[in-house]
Amino acid sequence: MIDLILTVCMVSDPSSCREERLAYESRGSLAQCMMLSTPYVAAWVGDHPQWTVKRWECGWPEERKQPI
Repeated sequence: MIDLILTVCMVSDPSSCREERLAYESRGSLAQCMMLSTPYVAAWVGDHPQWTVKRWECGWPEERKQPI
């Protein structure tokens, strides 16, 4: 498992951002995750129209980022 880590901000308040972590089933590398993750990011945006994705990256589940 790899986490797809999205940095998302509210459309109505771009300074209000947070991190979303999606479980991404992949047995490949983090680089492969980045190359194949675009449809998952687009699906998340479609399901959350009040948010916009500023960036995303792939990481191992045990790696936790500091809050934004």
